[in-house]
Amino acid sequence: MQYPITVSTPSRICLFGEHQDYLGLEVIALAIDLRFTARISPREDKKVVIRIRDEKLGALNVTNDQGLYEQYVVDMEKPIVYENKRDYMKSCVNLLMKRGILGERGFDVVMDSTIPIGKGMCSSTTMIMALLRALIEGAGSDFAKDLGALSELGFDAEVAEFGEPGGKMDHYTSALGGMVHLDFSDGCRANRLPLTPPGRFILFDSLRDKDTIRVLREAKEPVVSALEELKDKGIRSIRDFYADPARLELAQGLDDFRRGKLMASCDNYAILREALWMLYARPFDPVRFGQLIYAHHVNLRDGLGISTPEIEQILQTAMANGAYGGKVNGSGGGGCCYVYCATEDAEKILQAVEAQGYPGHILKGDKGNCVEA
Repeated sequence: MQYPITVSTPSRICLFGEHQDYLGLEVIALAIDLRFTARISPREDKKVVIRIRDEKLGALNVTNDQGLYEQYVVDMEKPIVYENKRDYMKSCVNLLMKRGILGERGFDVVMDSTIPIGKGMCSSTTMIMALLRALIEGAGSDFAKDLGALSELGFDAEVAEFGEPGGKMDHYTSALGGMVHLDFSDGCRANRLPLTPPGRFILFDSLRDKDTIRVLREAKEPVVSALEELKDKGIRSIRDFYADPARLELAQGLDDFRRGKLMASCDNYAILREALWMLYARPFDPVRFGQLIYAHHVNLRDGLGISTPEIEQILQTAMANGAYGGKVNGSGGGGCCYVYCATEDAEKILQAVEAQGYPGHILKGDKGNCVEA
């Protein structure tokens, strides 16, 4: 085996299905050309020494020209004890040790990223997926050949190990790449979609950090509670309302707060199903597709309460300059958003929003988690 080994994994935008995966529903997501990279070399001791791009460099379009890194050391000869609720370096090493993948030697790992940090761009997930793949490849294991298993391992290291809320969209999209339809009704069934919409997606940084865990809890728990209360009325899933819209009347017995969040989730599931049909239909209608993206955003804004004034300003400016639609990206409450537009309008939209002080990046779809040549 020739070292160093370099692996990378992509970020994503969620086109449809935000706050749906943990409800056992569906997601349509696109892997994009912002990536987390890990370069690994062996050590003589049993320590995993990780140098990772300084989180102060976490804004969109900021590069690590000065080589600024933070260092973490995990000693595999000592019991691994988590020191905080998001001790992801240790959880990655711990789970690989439990699976017998890491052997008798340690590694040096250098990690860089072009993904904004704390902005809804799954920077934590992509870091974990890149680190896991690097350690697996460095150990000479073929575990990562099964991208589904790698996705599940990433979810365990980030979410299950710390009892946090959250779903598996980021892990599967990062692993598989391209445009994917993920169905979480029974585990995760993943399908690559036949069409990447024509035109361009443009990512914008609202320059406001977000509290992902708080937002997830505030969006998830009221809907889960509402569904639990409606069980005795025969409701098992939001799919039940989609199959029979007349059953939405059952939600009238809920308090206003939970009913609003439940109804927004139901409408967003219906929007996703229409968008999924469009991605298989011909001819493709980009204007309608953009309208659906924005309709999804309106539900996230008004129903789940996860937009911000900055994001609204970005979206309205972009649409005034020709964007078909756009939405918050990630769990919301700050961070990034994106818009969808015709190719010929992309530069004009980018310049109009950047003139208001919000950095942007015209995106391309990208491959999944891989070893770089």
